[in-house]
Amino acid sequence: MKILIIGNGGREHAIARSIYLSSIPNKIYAIPGNPGIMQYAECLNISSDNHKDICNFSIRNNINLVIIGPEVPICNGLSDELEKGNIKVFAPSKFASQLESSKSFTKEIAYKNNIPTAAYKWFNKQDRALQYLDSLNTPIVIKADGLAAGKGVFICESKKEASESINEIFSGKFTDNPSLIIEEFLNGEEVSFFALVDGKDIQPLISAQDHKRLLEGDKGPNTGGMGAYTPTPILTNNIIGQVMNKIIEPTVSAMYKNNTPYKGVLFAGLMITEKGPELIEYNIRFGDPETQAMLMLLKSDLLSMMLDTVNGDLKNTKITWKNETSLTVVLANKGYPLNYKKDSIITGIEDAEKDPGIKVFHAGTRLENKRLIASGGRVLNVTATGLSIEEARKKAYNAIEKIKFKTKYYRKDIAWRAMN
Repeated sequence: MKILIIGNGGREHAIARSIYLSSIPNKIYAIPGNPGIMQYAECLNISSDNHKDICNFSIRNNINLVIIGPEVPICNGLSDELEKGNIKVFAPSKFASQLESSKSFTKEIAYKNNIPTAAYKWFNKQDRALQYLDSLNTPIVIKADGLAAGKGVFICESKKEASESINEIFSGKFTDNPSLIIEEFLNGEEVSFFALVDGKDIQPLISAQDHKRLLEGDKGPNTGGMGAYTPTPILTNNIIGQVMNKIIEPTVSAMYKNNTPYKGVLFAGLMITEKGPELIEYNIRFGDPETQAMLMLLKSDLLSMMLDTVNGDLKNTKITWKNETSLTVVLANKGYPLNYKKDSIITGIEDAEKDPGIKVFHAGTRLENKRLIASGGRVLNVTATGLSIEEARKKAYNAIEKIKFKTKYYRKDIAWRAMN
């Protein structure tokens, strides 16, 4: 079976590894891939934005399944284009991807289907948004209505912060036609909930907790994610039942009834409040870095699960997990997510991976004269498994000490909520 993975980050490295370990014989290609993915796949020098070349390659090489990792190609309609060429795709359609690309689209579905979520107002005029701000108390949440690589959400403790965030979004930093939503601040604990969806049937996956802020103690600017761990103690069976009944099932059902079925992985960002779980946002792909932690615990065959998803056969799919804990720490270049230093030489990965419970996924690396270079904002994802969160955490931070590059930065408190 021929598999093509689209993407070049740590998430795609983790997916490539799991597909490589599948019991279904396969040959993996990656566009564009990275030095870590090269261990499992043939990497091709094609941009993930180049839909025409991706479609031509897939048809010419009889690709059996395309797995799209990042949100941008999905939201730009790559899965629709591939399906026109009779290529099976693990990713939703462009229409269904509005669950991530349009905050207002998701809010509308939530309100029409009584899905618990924060109260909000949508604005496409800067002056109106600033005027509305005067009538509110802080803290409030301001979100760019569109894709922003995880950096378009602002939790504002003061009116000054809020007006600065509104001005930043309307400066065109994220999109050419900016709009935003101003949302009620929800108090509680945030978790990432994942489910496979075949259009109609749903199979929940293990949950995780991401650490979006740059600095320890969840301070500083939002990032694409500085670390994650799984499973999350706060998601009890009772709360998982509520999430499925009140949030995931009504969303999937609404999309199905609209003749725009959702297929792929659905990732709900949730706030567990005193009232119960509430929807913060949807993402239409696997989380990064949550996937790196989650897939280390997967006992079932990921490729088989993905094929069941695209073929509409999820109803009888059984998914099993190791009874362990997994934790991922992101190693970034200093200065990320703003102007970061890069191009340091990386050493020590082989040494770090000598412990069988450690896997280092490549997120922003490149090879230059046979040397590994730290080229992206998020560079490596050090993932450790253990029988307890304490064990996994200790192993991960021990491994990090062995990995060297001049501009290395990481948070030292990943999984602090679970430790408390």
